[in-house]
Amino acid sequence: MEKYIVEKENVNKRIDAFLANKNPEQSRVAIQRLIENKKVLVNGKKIKPSYKIQENDEITMEEIEPVEVALKAQEIPLDIIYEDKDIIVVNKPKGMVVHPGNGNPDGTLVNAIMAICKDSLSGIGGEIRPGIVHRLDKDTSGIIIVAKNDKAHINLSEQIKDHKVKKTYIALVKGIVKENTATINMPIGRSEKDRIKMAVTKKGKEAITHFKVLKRYDKYTLLQVNIETGRTHQIRVHLSQIGYPIVGDEVYSKGKNEWNIKGQCLHAKSLEFVHPTTGEKMYLEAPLPEYFEKILGELKNREREF
Repeated sequence: MEKYIVEKENVNKRIDAFLANKNPEQSRVAIQRLIENKKVLVNGKKIKPSYKIQENDEITMEEIEPVEVALKAQEIPLDIIYEDKDIIVVNKPKGMVVHPGNGNPDGTLVNAIMAICKDSLSGIGGEIRPGIVHRLDKDTSGIIIVAKNDKAHINLSEQIKDHKVKKTYIALVKGIVKENTATINMPIGRSEKDRIKMAVTKKGKEAITHFKVLKRYDKYTLLQVNIETGRTHQIRVHLSQIGYPIVGDEVYSKGKNEWNIKGQCLHAKSLEFVHPTTGEKMYLEAPLPEYFEKILGELKNREREF
């Protein structure tokens, strides 16, 4: 049972919005269902999702039971970049979700990896995230490591935590970026206006993104992006915040574009890390997807000097 006492700064906020902010892993719709099912009470009484909370209100909320997802191995073709007894590294296609969850019960990277690795996957990530050390958004393509055992998982997680894994991305953004190189240091947290989105907010966690211009075109810029931190949607939020949203991003900009592609033109190009068992320095790279290469080919005659 979760319990909250309303402070003065939150007076007159809708209770569903207040609880969604306190529980960022849950959608506002899920919170509303709890309220309607009498799983949320204010001062011991049932309320509506639109109830405006008042100072010193005592809110109680029953714990949300996790949705169990039955995992199954699925024969889904994967572009395997590297594999040994400890890790498997793949080039995740755009449109593939990393692990099962609400709305995506199967057809994920995990389902495909299970068919390849059988029972040889780390269990640290939990039942629905076996082997998953880090993630990529559904519509972000590119390189991702999966751990085959707990020892490899722990080692890789520590490397990521200590900023020893270098992640390099390629992004095509709207607008002509003036700086050749720059660093964006803005905290990112859950948006208070739209719970699906992340946003730059003072209440957020530190987020640092570095970028370098690779090419400038008429109306667009191709960037190489490196991140020090791994906040949800970090690159997409940061670039949109400074006025250069990623082409095709339907969440952080208007998704409409001249190529009619859906989802962001963002690709995880390479990873540099130390092998968790051998100690060998690893550099692995994933080629750009065909659609991305085609766009860059069409933009070739639109390159411009700056």
